This record gives sequence, structure tokens and C-alpha cells, in this order.
Amino acid sequence: MRRTTFAAVLALALVAGAPPVLAQSSQPVPASELARSVDIPFEEFTLDNGLRVVVHTDRKAPVVAVAAWYNVGAKDEPEGQTGFAHLFEHIGLFNPTENLPGGLMEPLRAIGATDWNGTTWFDRTNFFQTVPTSALDQALYMESDRMGHLLGALNQERLDNQRGVVQNEKRQGDNQPFGLVYYAELEALFPPGHPYRHSTIGSMADLDAASLEDLRQWHRDNYGPNNAVLVLAGDIDAATARQKVEQYFGHIPRGATNEPAQADIPTLPARIDQLMHDRVPNTRLYRTWVVPGLLADEAADLQVAASVLGGLASSRLDNALVRGDETATAVTTGYQPFHRIGMFSVTVDVKPGQDADAVSRKLDELIADYIANGPTQDEIARTVTSTLSGQIQALEPVGGFGGKAVVLAEGELYADDPGFYRKELADLGAVTPASVKAVMDRWLTRPVLATRVDPGEREPYAEAADNRPPPAPAEPLPVTPRAPMPPVGPMKALDFPAVERARLSNGMEVIYARSTTVPTTRVAIDFNAGVAADPAAAPGTQRMMLDLLTEGTTSKTAVQIAEEEERLGANVAAFASVDRTTVSLTAVTPNLEPSLDLLADVARNPAFRPADLERRRNQQLASIAQEQTSPNGMGARVLPVVLYGPDHPYGRAWSGLGTTEAVRGLGRDDLIAFHQRWIRPDNAQLFIVSDKPLAELTPLLETRFGAWAAPAVAKGTKAFDAPIPAPRPRIVLIDRPQSPQSLILGGVVLPVTGQDDLVTVTAANEVIGAGFLSRINQDIRETRGWSYGVNGRVNALEHQTPYIVNAPVQSDRTGESIAALIDQYRGFLGGRGVTAAERERTVNGNVRQLPGSFESSANVLNALRTNALYGRPDNYWETLAPRYEAMTAAQMDAEARRVLDDDMVWVVVGDASVVRPQLEALGMEIEVRAAQ
Repeated sequence: MRRTTFAAVLALALVAGAPPVLAQSSQPVPASELARSVDIPFEEFTLDNGLRVVVHTDRKAPVVAVAAWYNVGAKDEPEGQTGFAHLFEHIGLFNPTENLPGGLMEPLRAIGATDWNGTTWFDRTNFFQTVPTSALDQALYMESDRMGHLLGALNQERLDNQRGVVQNEKRQGDNQPFGLVYYAELEALFPPGHPYRHSTIGSMADLDAASLEDLRQWHRDNYGPNNAVLVLAGDIDAATARQKVEQYFGHIPRGATNEPAQADIPTLPARIDQLMHDRVPNTRLYRTWVVPGLLADEAADLQVAASVLGGLASSRLDNALVRGDETATAVTTGYQPFHRIGMFSVTVDVKPGQDADAVSRKLDELIADYIANGPTQDEIARTVTSTLSGQIQALEPVGGFGGKAVVLAEGELYADDPGFYRKELADLGAVTPASVKAVMDRWLTRPVLATRVDPGEREPYAEAADNRPPPAPAEPLPVTPRAPMPPVGPMKALDFPAVERARLSNGMEVIYARSTTVPTTRVAIDFNAGVAADPAAAPGTQRMMLDLLTEGTTSKTAVQIAEEEERLGANVAAFASVDRTTVSLTAVTPNLEPSLDLLADVARNPAFRPADLERRRNQQLASIAQEQTSPNGMGARVLPVVLYGPDHPYGRAWSGLGTTEAVRGLGRDDLIAFHQRWIRPDNAQLFIVSDKPLAELTPLLETRFGAWAAPAVAKGTKAFDAPIPAPRPRIVLIDRPQSPQSLILGGVVLPVTGQDDLVTVTAANEVIGAGFLSRINQDIRETRGWSYGVNGRVNALEHQTPYIVNAPVQSDRTGESIAALIDQYRGFLGGRGVTAAERERTVNGNVRQLPGSFESSANVLNALRTNALYGRPDNYWETLAPRYEAMTAAQMDAEARRVLDDDMVWVVVGDASVVRPQLEALGMEIEVRAAQ
């Protein structure tokens, strides 16, 4: 089927850490030239116990990514044990091991691990962390104890705790709008007994039934070294890796061999139309097929087919339904490749007021026409370039959710080849219009699952049992002691990139740092505006103006802008935080010049065409309606107003969507006026991180922005002198019927600003509120099992800063959770301050994480921007380590008591019929509000 190959991908291998010199051009470079940057040299070996090890050397930072991937996932679960793989991931991630009785989370935090987590999907379970090189021995000790020394530490209490956490993770997902659709799709697409028929999270009933012996056997069957892949990527070489891995993992005996479940690609006998209901503001349409998976020859064609149909910004469905007849407010198409199968899905949000039946028929016609005629060569080329650009950016970090360790682990686990990504690139480069059409003819002309969700009352929800029968007693297992965990070696200090500055002829300041890991340039033009600049009488003005920047300039339409981005592998975005408005660019450096042309055009020359305005108005109104039905959206629309009052610049929904009434009334002149007052060179700073030196970048920026003159109208100003309401502790209840979970938001305005020195209070807050090990999370999640995660943070804003608690909890524990939170904060700010152990863990973690915190150009760019926002010096990040090391527990306590306040207002979004009696028992004032 394929007649060409991506020869450059295979022939032009590169040395890690030495990106290629790529030609700079005003025209897009060929995709084959971009592909030269996608290379991950590796070495591999296998221990006698079967553990496969892959090593990639990258010396850009003194960190190593450690990723353990196990060849077991939801598809391997037998009937009656759905959710076991994910439940055991939680046990492995959060529970003690035989030689680490306090668990892995505390030592991981203390060594300064970054990007650490665990995940489960249909085909695999993984655990990963990026650690300082000097802490690698500790990380390998921990990972090997998780693999070979876990069962003796697992008891009934710990199983019950993580069962409760997982069930609350399920409730949290199910509680979202459209949160029950995926379950219904899987059951309709796959026949009974098919390995992919059930979700990874599992059923409440199976989780309830999981016994201690069930989980022990699950570990014995699936977590041996011969069923795992270990990837080490970063500041390490293969010889060192072999010695260390043999030292820590070599003693673990082989386990049972898990042969991943085989699974066919089922075909529905006929089209299935299923109707569901949810408390949502609009109808959503789905079309789903089961198709071949990631090892199939058709995978690249299916990926391209999905991108052209509904994945690209210029996609067929966007142009037809969103920009064309405007019967939809959003469309997406995706191809999810799994080990044995894949899923090809289309989603359309019907515009409120439109005939959903007519939109459904139109959708089927558009899909049929696309299958019959296929994509154009230009659409394929734009997809390939966009994909390559994303892959280049993803290869900056060595680990995390998508770095180089992930690419190598996936290839080894599924294809027995860490370099499998090379075949994927070659397949992508070989895609043609004919090959895509042939694959669609084969797989997308089969009967489809057509799901429709209409607004209405949800179908009944399957909850966990109120009471489980007493568990069968289980004998304790023997514990195998081993040598103590090794200490952390000498740490390298952070070497933050040198910050350089330039000034364009119109006065715009350029702030620059260099990052040479991959050929990527990131630009952010920050304007001193933000959601706080939205007109009080017309909230939502800025959001509409920003959305319209990429919808058309005086020389380009929305489609032309999108197609140009795709040809260049660039992304131009316009967005706002509370304090700043940003127009940004991410580009592959070989295409930098035309990408900068596009950025300048979008920022400087918006058209604000009436037709585009009306379309975006309708989309923004739909987004407001969606926000008003989401628990997080409902809470976030109320809390800022409660804290700051409606007249303060911070007293509005921080999403910036505004209100329905205001958005309906906006006109073109309003948007032009806002742009002229705020999006202007005398209100801007330009930040740039690139592999090119500043001396080469400055002329390029001068050409595009140096002549940009401020308009004659006065520059905008924000008035922060509006009085903030005096704190009034109370409960604000927002009714959301049929919610299996309540969202609790606690808040108070602090007597500090983001430009104050917040280092000590932020460190102190890590003890009580921020992070997995915080007291409130350990209490409500890990001890009581009432939540998937709870946090409280100092949300630094440029001006007066709030403290916000976020606690989604199971509905029947809402009142008790608020009581527990109040008790924790009062205790911390009273007589139960920071302990010596908490101080040591917090200080060590914050110091040791610094070298790994700026591995990517995105992290460096964000550091430059926050320094400017909060008035920090360029060397701010390098000053932190000695400050942390000198910090005492007494200083942390004193600063917490000076700044933090336990007299919070509590916003609760939940089913009032369930939670109100619980809240009344607290004896606090209750104020009921409708969704705003």
C-alpha cells in the first residue's frame, strides 16, 4: 500500500543532546527535515530474572527518569475482577512496602522527584518518577521494593483505604457532564467476555468484592520482573545502569508470565443508535468504530484519517458544522490505538436551539462523503507536519507522562522494540490519499455505534454498597528484609539558563533564555490585562476578543490561519490568566520566520468580522452553559465573587467566559476598543526561549514588531481599590441534583500579594494543604478514603491573593469532610504546627527538585514570565535553595499564622437533598445560590 518511506528518519540518526542544524527559511521546511530531530538513541539488556532494561543517555540536566512498565492492564482482568489493575496501581503507588513502612511518597518527595505518578490503561500499568542523579540509587531501591517486596506490607486496612479512594476517583469522573457515556459505549461496541468491554476504573460491585487474597494473587500473577520493562533515561550510561539495576533488581525471582489477553476486532451486526440523558445544556452526538490497534499497518492511516476529519483546527467537520452552517459549537475526531484494538471516534456538540436530528443526519453524510473521497495530499502533509512538531516538543523531557522514557517503554512493551517509534514515523511518512481512503473503506464503512446524549435527568447510577460483608481473614505474609535504603549523594545546584534582554525600536522589552535540547522556539507576548481587565459591566469581552484573534486577520480567514499553522507545525494561541493576557507561539525553529509572521498578524491585525463574531458569540454562550452544569465550573463561577465582591477586578469567574447577558450584548466596537486599550506594544513584554541565540532572534522580532505603534486611545488601567468584603465564614450551597460527589471549595483572601515574599508561607502550606503528603489530603483521602484528592493552595495573584481549598468528596461525607478540614486548619494554625520531620521533608524536596524543574523550554518560559509578573530578579530560582536550607519549623509556623486564616467561606456544589442535612448539622450559616 505504501510506496515511499521516511528514509531521513532512519538514515539521519543524531547524537542525543546535539540537535541538528536545520536551515532557516521563510517557507515551511519539508517534513523529512523535521523528522531528523526525532531520534532517541538507546541500549538495552535483560537480567537473568527476565527484567528488560532500556537506557537512554541525555546529559542536559542532572536528572534520570525511572519508568517501570508492567505488561498488565484492564484487558487482562477476568470477569468479576474489573478494576483490579487500577486498584493495584494505587496500592503500589500509595501503600508501604516491606522495607519502606512509611510508603514511597515521603522518600520520593524528600529526594525532589518530579513528574512522579502511576497510571493504568487497558494494556499496561506503569510507575514513573524523574529524580536527581544523586538520588538514583534511592529511586531504584524504591522501585525494586515495589516490584519484589510489596505483598508482606499489604493488609486489609490498606486495601479498604485504597478501595475507597478508587471508588471516589470513579465518582469524580462519573460526576462530570457526559461522564457515563464511555461505559455505555464499551458495552455496546464489544460482546460479553471481550477483554476491552469494561472500563479501566471497573465497576463499583467488583471493587466492593475485591478481597485481600484476590489482590495478593493479582500481584503474584502480574508483577514479576519478567513481566516488566524498566527504562532509565537521562544523566546515566548503559554500563552504570547495568550495575545499578543488577544490584537492586537482580535478586527478585521470576514471577508468573502474563501473556497479554488476545482480542479480536469486533464488527457490529448493524448500526446501533443509543440514547442517553444527562444534566447538560446541549445534545452531544458520538460515532464510534472499533478498528486495528497500534501494531497494525493501518495505524498511521487511521491517525491521519481522524486528524483530517475532526482533529486539525482546519478539519472537515470544523469547516462544515462549526464554521459552515454553524449547527455545532465543537467537534472532535480521534484515533486511540491500543495493543490489540483501536477506537475511532467522532464527537459533535450540537448548538443549542438546532435540530439535533438534522445535525445527526448531516454528520453521517459528511462522514460518508469523506470516506468515499478521502483526504487531499495537502491535508495529509499538514497532518504529518503537525504530528512531527508535537513529537519534537514531547521529546524535551526525559520522563513524565510523555517524554522519551515513555516512547521507549511503549515500544519495548508492545512491540519488543524500543525503537518502534521509527516504524511509526516511517509509516506516517508513507501515508497517501489512496492509502487513507482504502483503510477507511475497510474499517469505517462497517456498522457504527451512534450515541446521543440529550439534556435531561440522568439514568440511575450504580453506587458502591453501603455495607460490605466482613472480609475473610487472611494470614499475614512473611516479610523479606533487605539492606537499608541508600542515602542521597551530593546534589548539584541549579544552573538556571542565563537571562538576556533586548529592546525593540518601539520600546517593547524582550526577555530571553536559551534551551538547545530540541529545535523549538516558544514566544509569549504578555499584556498587562488578564481577566481582571474585563469590563465590570460586560464580563466576557476579553474572552471573545481573544477567541477572535485566531478567527481572522485583515488578510487571513480562520481556515487560512489554521492551515498555515498546520503547514508550519506551529501553534498560535491567545488566552488569559487572572492578571495577564497572552498571545503565544510554539514553533519548530526551522519554520520560525513564517511562524513569527503569523504570530504578528494575529496579534496586530484582527479583523473582528461580523460573521466570525456571531459564530464565536454562540460558542461562548454554549461554553457558559456547559460551565454552569459542571461541578468545577459551577463552583469556580461563584467563589471569586463571594471572596472579592462583584466590584473588584478579581470578583468574577476566572475562566473569563463572562455572563450570558453580557456576551449577548457585545458588539464589534466593544472588541476593537478592548484590543486598542490593552493589546498594544506599550502594555507588553515579549518572552522567548529558543535554541537560537538572542542576537539572531532580535532582528526577526524587530522586523515583525518593532514598527508596531500604540494607538491614540489611552492605555487600559485596572482599579484594585474596590473594597473586599470582610470575611464571613459560612456555607454557600449550589444544588446539583444526582451528583454522586460534592465539590467543596474553601476560600479566604489573604493579607499578601503575589509580589510579596511568599517562599516561607508556601513551604509551610505544603505541610497542611499542598501536595499528596499534606495533612488534609492524608486525612480525607488516605485515612478516611472519602476523596480522590484534596488540596489547599496559596493562589498567588499580582495583587491581593486568595487561599483556596479544593475537595471533591463522596456526597454522604460532605458535612464530615468540611468539619475535618476546619479541624485540620485550626490545629495547624494553633498548637499543631510544623514538625521537624515535616520541615526536613519539605526543605529537602524543594531544594532537590530544582535541577529537574526546568528541563523543558516550556518550564523555562513560564519561569521567566512568573518572575516578571511577581517582580522577581532574574536569578530568583537560584536563590531558593539556600533560603529553604536556612528555614526553620518555627519560621514556617510564624509565617503561616501571620498569613493564613482558617475562617473560610465554603462553597459546596452537590445534591442539596443529600448534603443539606449534613451541612445543617455543622451549625454554620447556609446561603443557597443558583448556578451563576
